[in-house]
Amino acid sequence: MSAAPNLAATAPIRVPAGTTAQDALKEAGIPLKGPDGAVVVRDLATGDLKDLAWAPEADAEVEPVPAASPEGRAVIRHSTAHVLAQAVQDLFPGTRLGIGPPVENGFYYDFDPERPFTPEDLQALEKRMQEIVRAGQYFSRREISDADAEAELASEPYKLELIGLKGGAGEAAEGADVEVGGAQLTMYDNRDARTGDLVWTDLCRGPHLPRTNNIPAFSLTRSAAAYWRGSEKNPQLQRIYGTAWESREAHKAYLEQLAEAERRDHRRLGAELDLFSFPDEIGSGLVVFHPKGGVIKREMEDYVRRRHIEEGFDYVGTPHISKRGLFETSGHLPYYADTMFPPMELENAEYYLKAMNCPMHNLIFRSRGRSYRDLPLRFFEFGTVYRYEKSGVVHGLTRVRGLTQDDSHSYVTPEQAPGEIRHLLAFVLGLLSDFGLDDYYLELSTRGDSDKFIGSGEQWAEATAVLEEAARETGLELVADPGGAAFYGPKISVQARDAIGRTWQMSTIQYDFNQPARFGLEYTSADGGRAQPVMIHSAKFGSIERFFGVLTEHYAGAFPAWLAPVQVTGIPVTDEQVPYLTDVALQLRARGIRVEVDDSDDRMQKKIRTASKQKVPFVLIAGATEAEAGAVSFRFRDGSQHNGVPVDQAVAAIVQWVESRANVDPTAEALVAG
Repeated sequence: MSAAPNLAATAPIRVPAGTTAQDALKEAGIPLKGPDGAVVVRDLATGDLKDLAWAPEADAEVEPVPAASPEGRAVIRHSTAHVLAQAVQDLFPGTRLGIGPPVENGFYYDFDPERPFTPEDLQALEKRMQEIVRAGQYFSRREISDADAEAELASEPYKLELIGLKGGAGEAAEGADVEVGGAQLTMYDNRDARTGDLVWTDLCRGPHLPRTNNIPAFSLTRSAAAYWRGSEKNPQLQRIYGTAWESREAHKAYLEQLAEAERRDHRRLGAELDLFSFPDEIGSGLVVFHPKGGVIKREMEDYVRRRHIEEGFDYVGTPHISKRGLFETSGHLPYYADTMFPPMELENAEYYLKAMNCPMHNLIFRSRGRSYRDLPLRFFEFGTVYRYEKSGVVHGLTRVRGLTQDDSHSYVTPEQAPGEIRHLLAFVLGLLSDFGLDDYYLELSTRGDSDKFIGSGEQWAEATAVLEEAARETGLELVADPGGAAFYGPKISVQARDAIGRTWQMSTIQYDFNQPARFGLEYTSADGGRAQPVMIHSAKFGSIERFFGVLTEHYAGAFPAWLAPVQVTGIPVTDEQVPYLTDVALQLRARGIRVEVDDSDDRMQKKIRTASKQKVPFVLIAGATEAEAGAVSFRFRDGSQHNGVPVDQAVAAIVQWVESRANVDPTAEALVAG
């Protein structure tokens, strides 16, 4: 997928009053086709995006928005969603419309049909969409009054609810493509390219492409059930997902990435490699790690426990349950109640499964007097927390209801805070690299306009400045995330790209000036007075479960040798070599290597295929010749093989490679020769 052209860096384009933006762009020599071509313009006076057919009443200055830019792609996807809705109502008359927004890498549209859509329906809809695209219908914007909208949309109750004209308060659903709250309502008509006759219409704020045949490439991907406005109390609709891109090449590349992502899906690999499962008897979103998955989990835990100790953290432990008052004191309960498991009544008190560890760490800090000489004071634990995520968002290991965080909290003086944040950033970036995730950028989540945030504007500004300065010192790309902070303070998150270019939020570092005040945390300052510490939250993996899932997909289940559940499989050519390979296995186990000998009744070639499917890094094969010579045939995960390797040399090579904690597979020549 090509990078977006920098059309916005060109000088502003003047659009004379009464002239369309499209004509002004043509006059200025701006391309209107291809990935580099403009699909809409931005009015520099307001910042709003406008259709190319927009003709301002007074002279205006605009900048072109290219197809291959994020905003350009969103316009393409929004227009494609409207073509989908037209196709649905063509093939399934009477289907009522919900919302149809662009989303990351694609779009969706919600429908209320007479029956659920089938895969065959999606094929028919895609064919009808292609016909609409080829027809070159043009999108035409028109303003409409509330009264006319109510009449024109009489058969569309969901649209009327969105704009407050029927059964609703006019609060737009997330992703809604209409404006509410007194804004001018607009319709977008699809008109015949030759006659100009109205073909189809939809309530929408736009903007759109000029014509349907300006949609370069698209496909429908799947359908699913979705509650109207995301509430289980509302009707269940049918959501159709699709993707659309600025070129056929970009579309093809994305579909190839999707196919590769499916091959790497950690849920499938978890079953195939016998790593973990989600038994129905336990409940949705609650994972059980099997022995092989337990090996990986233990390696992760051992690593991060050791690294925390090396970085000056003290290991602590806290319960899984607490009285309600603790989460009221911390301030979490009003913000997290919807995603916390329901309370339990015990001994005339309400208890909650904990959804976060920080309140309990505050109690440890408060349990005795603290001096400035004690700071920084750093607590760390593997804290298992429980969050009642909606069933529709639970997804394998990457979105669970029970998760274990490598959660830590640093208590520092205000003067120490910048240095501690730099220390934590170096820690988390080093950790990600140690696990082979070395392509990342930083995201700075700050306070938005919502009333969910607590604390003064001055406190937020000071905390944000400290985080931003530390982030910029890393030299990494820093992306703004306005409004994405936790209620108690801003945060830096590390966004890591995996082997196929997908981005995952991993480690987080959060600056908290609120909880120390709410818990009355104090330390004796150098002048003998009392002072309040700054609290810095950090999670290096984020959660063990999510990190496990990301690693599984990053490596497609072929974990580095140091992390692999089984590092070596011994395969005898005949049963006579089983004792010989068992002795080799004992030598490897004595050096800390995880090894198995396949003494099953399967033929040798099937045993090799089994080891390959289980993605074992090293296979040692021995027949009569090797056993007599005290050697093995050394087979690697890529299928290459080095024969006649002395056992001592093979053992030493494997041990050296595992201890190096390398995240790439060795070549036969390099490992055996080394």
